[in-house]
Amino acid sequence: MAKRDHQGELKNKKALKTTLIGIIISAFLAIIKALGGILGNSYALIADAIESATDVFTSAMMWVGLKWSAKPPDENHPYGHGKAEALISVGIGIALTFAAYLIVKDSIHHIIEPHKTPAPYTLVILIVVIITKELLYRFVLKTGDEIESGAVKADAFHHRSDAITSAAAFIGISIAIIGGKGYEKADDLAALFAAVFILINVYHIIRPAIGELLDESMDPELNEKIINITEGVQGVIKVEKCNLRKMGLMYHVDLHIWVNSTISVEDGHRIAHDVKDTVQHDLPQVLETMIHVEPAKENGLPLTIKT
Repeated sequence: MAKRDHQGELKNKKALKTTLIGIIISAFLAIIKALGGILGNSYALIADAIESATDVFTSAMMWVGLKWSAKPPDENHPYGHGKAEALISVGIGIALTFAAYLIVKDSIHHIIEPHKTPAPYTLVILIVVIITKELLYRFVLKTGDEIESGAVKADAFHHRSDAITSAAAFIGISIAIIGGKGYEKADDLAALFAAVFILINVYHIIRPAIGELLDESMDPELNEKIINITEGVQGVIKVEKCNLRKMGLMYHVDLHIWVNSTISVEDGHRIAHDVKDTVQHDLPQVLETMIHVEPAKENGLPLTIKT
């Protein structure tokens, strides 16, 4: 158990560090983009700054959620606080939806009432932003995959969406500058594209988070690994049922196993402990394993018990 707790603690620390790096970089870029958009007459850049600002806000939310989910179990939360991570992912999706709404509303307003052509230097700002955000996306996604954190991977997609919305802004501003008078709307159309892309990302963020909150089967591959490991333990005839629940960065497993019906209760208890020890040794992401022992005949058929 101490090993599981240490594993979860290491994952949480890595997630917090990665998130903090993202917050600092996103905050700096949001300020640069906002100033560039205001001074350079580019609403696409201002919309991009709004998206970066939501990145800062949502990453801060996630940082708080990760800190909360790392709290140990207590009397009111015997399974720990891991679900907080999924709740934060849903909150991030809602915040991004609101940001997309603001971008759409203001873009339509500027299409109806055209503004000045954006300044050429706004393109330089966007090139720096695109490169920085794409590198940040890859760094955060790698961490999310390593620690199996849906919230960290959701945070990575924020950085990717920021890079793509910045690329859309770059195209829109380029068209507005090259086309000259009458092409100012290209800047605002780029902002609308950014909003649509943000909403697509919202779906990819919220869908797995809701699945985790509803205890859906989120990892069939891990489920299969657990079954194979369990059926390799001496004394286990068959795994009747294997259910997974994701709790933050770790997993809880519920197993129903068949054992020979003629063995003693003590032997059945020992086999259950062997299964638990083996599963948690081979799969460090499994925090807890609950095992129900079912009697079976020697030929492997279930034993019917009269009640």
